[in-house]
Amino acid sequence: MRNVDLTIHRGEIVTLIGPNGAGKSTTAKMALHILKPDEGEIRHLKGLRIGYVPQKINIDRTMPLSVERLMTLTGPLPKADIVRALDAVGITHLLKAEITNLSGGEFQRALMARALARKPDIMVLDEPVQGVDFSGEAALYELIAKLRDDTGCGVLLISHDLHLVMAATDRVICLNGHVCCSGTPRDVTASPEYLRLFGSRAVGPLAVYEHHHDHTHLPDGRVMHADGTVTDHCHAEDGHHHDGEHHHHHEEGKPHV
Repeated sequence: MRNVDLTIHRGEIVTLIGPNGAGKSTTAKMALHILKPDEGEIRHLKGLRIGYVPQKINIDRTMPLSVERLMTLTGPLPKADIVRALDAVGITHLLKAEITNLSGGEFQRALMARALARKPDIMVLDEPVQGVDFSGEAALYELIAKLRDDTGCGVLLISHDLHLVMAATDRVICLNGHVCCSGTPRDVTASPEYLRLFGSRAVGPLAVYEHHHDHTHLPDGRVMHADGTVTDHCHAEDGHHHDGEHHHHHEEGKPHV
């Protein structure tokens, strides 16, 4: 990876896309300090809490392991926090279920709940829809957007998908050993670099995301609202409206809309 400059703010979903071997997971692991860059620097806000769902997890899904136990493999958690996290992803009823009996989508939700349970400021999700069918992918992307809206956390999302993911992100960074292009989904899908990199895969019905903000994310992670007040979050419990309306535009046969 060369010349990658990546900033993630609270309340923002940033998606890394690119072909296999482009450096998406490597970039995320450097941001997490799992890998050390040869040059440059990684800076986190002091006390930053990060929730991580890796692309591959070293768990034998045939072993006897309940969802409740899965939640505590990385450290103890109060039962109330476990239930709260499972409720946030819609699988409270699976608390005692064995992971071997979970569908692909249920297992991914359990992993998201495990990351969410420790109340992260940023969640890093590496291919969170793998092993899930098309309708399940759409539901998981909607869930990710909802978790962002409900918690105000930032999200770094890594995906090989070029279509559904566009409906669940604020900003896209296209990687191929370096940053090929970046910007809003609308801007990236219109970029010549994007079209050259993905060819025919880039042409087709896209779901382009429009998220109407009534606030601005400040460099220190706080949020300035339309009335000039500054808070730590952008969601409704602060007394400010966060317009999370998602408009999905589909247009056949064109790389952008």
